[in-house]
This record gives sequence, structure tokens and C-alpha cells, in this order.
Amino acid sequence: MSSNPISDAKLIARAVVHDDHHAFGELVRRHQSAVRSTLRRLTGGNIAYADDLAQETFLLAYRNLKSFRQEAKFSTWLYRIAYNVFLADARKMKEVPMPEDADGELLAVPDTAAPSMSQQAALNIDLERAMLVLSEAERAAIVQCYHNDLSHEEAAHVLGCPVGTVKTHILRAKQKLKARLGAWSPQA
Repeated sequence: MSSNPISDAKLIARAVVHDDHHAFGELVRRHQSAVRSTLRRLTGGNIAYADDLAQETFLLAYRNLKSFRQEAKFSTWLYRIAYNVFLADARKMKEVPMPEDADGELLAVPDTAAPSMSQQAALNIDLERAMLVLSEAERAAIVQCYHNDLSHEEAAHVLGCPVGTVKTHILRAKQKLKARLGAWSPQA
């Protein structure tokens, strides 16, 4: 028995040609954490909502697996579906529920170069809050490029917009995040 894992392409072929539910299950196991994490960031940390959207993403992926042309990575195709599911649901609801930003204040300012665990936790909370001030498009671009580690071109494919638009969203988001998280900058 080979110790090499079966490629996504072979699993996709097995799922499509032989209606192999186990092959698709393996694809889900491989990619569910990344898809759920992406959706959590898009929903402002709403875990239950993100998990519901992830389930819908994989249902749609299964139903449409035959249409996957392998022009992009399977993960990129999944991110595109996840983003579309997120947008469709947001349109239905008219507004995506986001956790309230308590008082808008930063929790702590680090006083050392290497943050302690409590400072790191505070930074993570402040980063999540700062992400909420971004527009939906800016947040989506940041999530795709920095969380999912996609190139601007891949992010443009996932988000269904021109590369220049992704770059603009990234630039604006970085400016907003820098302004919001400026207290975390190391002091010279």
C-alpha cells in the first residue's frame, strides 16, 4: 500500500466517474478547516453561521463537482463557492450579523517586542474587531490574500472581480487596519 496520499484530482475523478461518496468525503476532510476558517473571517467570527455556510458550500460543491474544470486549484474553486454562498445569504438577510464591537477601544498595548500570550490574545481580539470596520469587499480581499494565501489573481477569480479591484481593496483595508491597530506598532 502506498503511503502517498491520493491527489485531489484523483479523488474528484473518483467522485464524478464512480459516484464515490468516500472520495468526496476525503476532499471535504482535506478542505473543511480552510473553508470554515475563511467563512468565519467573512462572518466576523460567527462560528455557527460560518459552519452553516460551510455545509452549504460543500453541498453545492458536491452537486456541481462535474462542472469543476480544474483551471484553478480545487481549494480556489471551493473558496469561490464559499464566497458566493456567503454573498447569497447576506443578500437574503440584507445584513450579515456581526458581533458587536464593545466599546471600540483597544484592549492593550504591548510593551515588549515579543508579546506575551495575553497580549497575543488581546491583539487577536483587536484584529477581529478591526476587521469589522472594513467593507465586505475589503474584508473578503484580505481574507483571500492573507488568510488563504492566494495571489491577487487567484483572489480576483474567487471574488469575481478584476485584479486591480482586489489590489485597491487590499490597499484600503491595510490603511484602515493600520489606523485601527496603530497602537500595536512597535515604538521606535
